[in-house]
Amino acid sequence: MALSHALCYYTPWGYLRMATRPPRLAASAFCGCAAHSPKRKALGVDPQIKSANLKRLRRIEGQVRGLERMVAGDRYCADILVQISSVQEALRAVGRALMRNHLRHCATQAIRQGSPADAESMYDELLNLIYTHAR
Repeated sequence: MALSHALCYYTPWGYLRMATRPPRLAASAFCGCAAHSPKRKALGVDPQIKSANLKRLRRIEGQVRGLERMVAGDRYCADILVQISSVQEALRAVGRALMRNHLRHCATQAIRQGSPADAESMYDELLNLIYTHAR
């Protein structure tokens, strides 16, 4: 096995080494997110959830602009670090909402209605998302 194909993921429980790179969804693979189309789109998004996520992202954008002003104004480092932590947590909240939507709609449909190979591909995608998101 070539080292370039081995992946290590940091999880809260330590590093997890995957023997090989998880397979990517092929262009012809079935996915509720329409991965087979040139522009991948979510299968179903609740308008209220979408609106809430957009509001959160706008708020985060304002927080980041505030951070820029703090750095430019030579504010106390600890105050800046607190605000950075706040932005990171807000981004994690958006990520959790997006993950919930992906699981509820896109992944569920791919697993239920796709072939066994499509389901395996979705399982790999979900594991990859979880390992990436758990950092």
